[in-house]
Amino acid sequence: MAADADGPRALEGLRVLDLAILFSAPQIATMLGDLGADVVKLEPPDRDGRAGGDPMRGMGFLRDGKSLNWATVSRNKRTVTCDPATPAGRALLHDLVRAADVVVENLPARTLEQWGATPDELLAVNPDAVVVTVSCYGTTGPYAGRDGNGSLAEAFGGLTNLTGEADGPPMLPSVPLGDVLTAIAGVVATLAACYHRDARGGRGQKVDVSMYEPVLQLLTSSAIGYVEGTPPPGRTGSRVPNGVPRNVYRTRDGAWLVVSGTTDHQVGRLLPLLGLDADADRAKFAKAAVRAQHADELDGLVATWIGAHDRADVVETLLGARIPVAPVNSLADLVADPHVVARGDFVEVPDPDLGPVRMLAPLPRLSATPAAIRWAGPALGAHNDDVYRDWLGLDADDLRNLRDEGAI
Repeated sequence: MAADADGPRALEGLRVLDLAILFSAPQIATMLGDLGADVVKLEPPDRDGRAGGDPMRGMGFLRDGKSLNWATVSRNKRTVTCDPATPAGRALLHDLVRAADVVVENLPARTLEQWGATPDELLAVNPDAVVVTVSCYGTTGPYAGRDGNGSLAEAFGGLTNLTGEADGPPMLPSVPLGDVLTAIAGVVATLAACYHRDARGGRGQKVDVSMYEPVLQLLTSSAIGYVEGTPPPGRTGSRVPNGVPRNVYRTRDGAWLVVSGTTDHQVGRLLPLLGLDADADRAKFAKAAVRAQHADELDGLVATWIGAHDRADVVETLLGARIPVAPVNSLADLVADPHVVARGDFVEVPDPDLGPVRMLAPLPRLSATPAAIRWAGPALGAHNDDVYRDWLGLDADDLRNLRDEGAI
């Protein structure tokens, strides 16, 4: 997973044109690039005193005025400038689409229409392209076209309503969960469409990735038991309905742990540790259907037992009894954790302007064709000459003319 990893790559030869901006949709192309795809990110050039490029270049964490978020989300991509608002730029964009296997976009409809780059137009240019469109609410339905983002998707998709303490307000997560879920769902859909085309002899197609529907998938266990007209599931803090013990517990030395051992076998091994091995205790707690009626009591007994012991002792004891337990890690804990270090979950990628940039290692892990971060997000237009030569066969005169016409 190192930045200079060599060897075969799973998606080598797959050409991906990234027309997207900001975070969730570009991450689809990022993940494909991690797996070896040749990803080309198209950005508007600097024009008339206005800075071009993806807005992400100036957002998020900054180091010496440069975005660390950009270095991460645009890793493994080659970047070109192109202004499809010009006739020559539109023709150039269409040429790139013809050369691409996958096109990823999340731009406003009016921009795509101006560029001649709506999903239908892109498929007309290249019927074999997999055209991935990312939006908050999808391309159909009454809310199609509404502005949105990952936070709105979390709220609309029901996650925010179920997050927080039972007597507290709904809460958003402290991380861009909706954006990352969208990216993962988009990668799965893209690869499925590519398999249909490349392995089954199909053609290209449109892939409609809404941001709220991957969030909605998290509600599967809540939705299956809901009956219209009855009260919907509400916030339960770190508890889950009919599942105990499952909570965040504090140890004697002030650490936090998560215990989630809700099966009958797990609870059966837990009860002796709590001093609850009598027949009356087992009658109350051993079976799930009865245990749910005494969930508050058992949860409190677990909290009391954990609170009387230090973190290391609790973890050792519960692991020895095969009861699922894990520390509540901060980022500082994770960076130093020996398992995380051994797995190489963080890598440092050199950047010519930023120096070493810590990034999360890419997923998934493949034994023969591992994903790798080969370089950080590049400067605006850094690969104009290379990409236009490699993908379109243009020469120096062609590039000079495109510059003169304001297309790149």
